[in-house]
Amino acid sequence: MAQPPDGEVVTAQHLLRWSEALSGIARTGLGFTENLYERERFEEVLKVAADIRVAAGHELAAEVLAEEWLKVVGDGVAGYVTPKVAVGAVVGNERDELLLVQRADSGVWLYPTGWADIGYSASEVAVKEVFEETGIRTEPVRLIAVLDGLRLGFTRIPLYSLVFHCRMLGGSLNRHQLECTDVGWFAEDALPTPLAGVERWGLAAFAAIRGEPVEVAFDPPRDEIWRRPG
Repeated sequence: MAQPPDGEVVTAQHLLRWSEALSGIARTGLGFTENLYERERFEEVLKVAADIRVAAGHELAAEVLAEEWLKVVGDGVAGYVTPKVAVGAVVGNERDELLLVQRADSGVWLYPTGWADIGYSASEVAVKEVFEETGIRTEPVRLIAVLDGLRLGFTRIPLYSLVFHCRMLGGSLNRHQLECTDVGWFAEDALPTPLAGVERWGLAAFAAIRGEPVEVAFDPPRDEIWRRPG
């Protein structure tokens, strides 16, 4: 594979990030400009972004992907393209085990999480998602992480994940029949695989469950924000 200037190997994850960045720039430009020449240039950039995304392993043809992106131009505030927001919840039981679900769409394990719904606060989404996906009733305690899903590799679209520590109030395990293939409680030394991004949030999750002080985790700025591929 090609080598970027700093010697790092270019991976599909790098291509994915570059594609999404170019796509966001192009769609934002298309959402704002009324100049026909500029629109033509932004559409060309969008096609290049689609080619890169396909090279990263996307299942759609580049032409189809570019058309899908064009359909959502102008969505959001004044056409400005931003990451989506997901909300997740770290929940523990009386044995300090962590509540995890196996996602039906990918087979990957993760804490209960879902898109931020309009009309709900972020903490309300966390409580709602836990109950819908697992049958467990909770109350939010604190925010423990704000994570970039693309950078951590647990999503293929740009999103920020807000992760709350929630206290279990009751209920019994009852997985969502469509969204989850399995659900369970897991000890820190017996986690299932594949478990998305656990190296970034795992220590904070179990510390929160044990009642220890936890700083809010977030992705620090890279040395060269605009140039580094990861």
